[in-house]
Amino acid sequence: MPTLPRLKSHGVPLPGMALPLAAAPDDRGAKAGAQRLRTWDIPATFHCSIVGTCLTAGELRQVLVRAGEDDARLATDHALHGWGVRLAGRRDQAAKLLNKALDRRHESAIRRIPRQADEEALRAIWRESFDRGDIAGPYWALMSHPGTPAALVRDIFGEVHMLSHLVGSASRLDIARLTGLEKALGQERERTARQETRLKAAAAERVALQQRLRQAEERALRAEALAASRAHTGAGRPGSAETGTPHDEAVTRRLAEAEEQCRALQRELDRLRDLHQAVLRENETLEALVATPAGADAGGVPAPPAGPVLYVGGRRNLFDRLRLSAESRDVALLLHDGGLEDSTTLLPALVGQAARVLFPVDHISHTAAGLVKRLCREQGKPYLPLRSAGLASFLAAIRP
Repeated sequence: MPTLPRLKSHGVPLPGMALPLAAAPDDRGAKAGAQRLRTWDIPATFHCSIVGTCLTAGELRQVLVRAGEDDARLATDHALHGWGVRLAGRRDQAAKLLNKALDRRHESAIRRIPRQADEEALRAIWRESFDRGDIAGPYWALMSHPGTPAALVRDIFGEVHMLSHLVGSASRLDIARLTGLEKALGQERERTARQETRLKAAAAERVALQQRLRQAEERALRAEALAASRAHTGAGRPGSAETGTPHDEAVTRRLAEAEEQCRALQRELDRLRDLHQAVLRENETLEALVATPAGADAGGVPAPPAGPVLYVGGRRNLFDRLRLSAESRDVALLLHDGGLEDSTTLLPALVGQAARVLFPVDHISHTAAGLVKRLCREQGKPYLPLRSAGLASFLAAIRP
């Protein structure tokens, strides 16, 4: 699909707008220096594209309300567009309000176009504006310019008409992408909720174990005190021995077991906390992607990591998604399946090309993981084990 210029206006023409075979004749070429045209001076064929491209739904709604159309306050965008097109062909006060709104909205574009400009100059202005994505203002300025030839009017109308189809197609792809991201975000939130439940249960178990440990320590202290008392009272008796009772030995054994269980539970709790933080980072990445409007400017986002990123292992059916996600963030991505189909003899060269290496711990063989770690240590390259082979873990890893 060709790269679309970014529109600087909210409105775009409706995809269903028909391209005329021939516009109604006018004498624009002979009117250089005359008054600018109003919408009723422009052939009705172009009213749909002017209203849909040059005014936002909110601006059109304000015009219609001021013109006395009270129903416009709650009308749909499509209904507003139909009223605006019909209003453009009239010659009354309401139509004048529409023209004033267009002139006020695109005053700067109108001022940039000289009144005495010839066709070549007007065409150059349109081409430069179209190439940088500034469509709405120059479109109205040229359609209402008294010196715009009919041939140029038809040409710029045709470009705006075809742009509407490309914008509609791109919007459908963006909607599908956002839907997939929202689904992935929902799954990650459910996984996070389960992890939080496990963390709470582990914390409660740890508290209970610590309480049991304190009780065991208290019993051990009492046992030691009792043993010391017995040893003192039995001192000097023939055959007395300072041996521990079976009860003391049992208490000591249970105390050691409780301490080991406490250490194991602490290790599991630390692991779950690390997993919880990883899932939270992935969720933040997905939420940022879903919250970013389709086609929004990426200004203010930090630069991506310098140098190529090597991804080893994972699912081959996700490689295209990983590659597209990396390209959208200007990250050069190198892929290797960990030895399933790609030869492991390629790994040394790939590691040498990469600035850092990623691999999912749940979809890579022990042999491939060990080889990647060894190569990274030998070549001084950083590597990062990912929690899973899912798209969310990958996006969180390449997020600046």
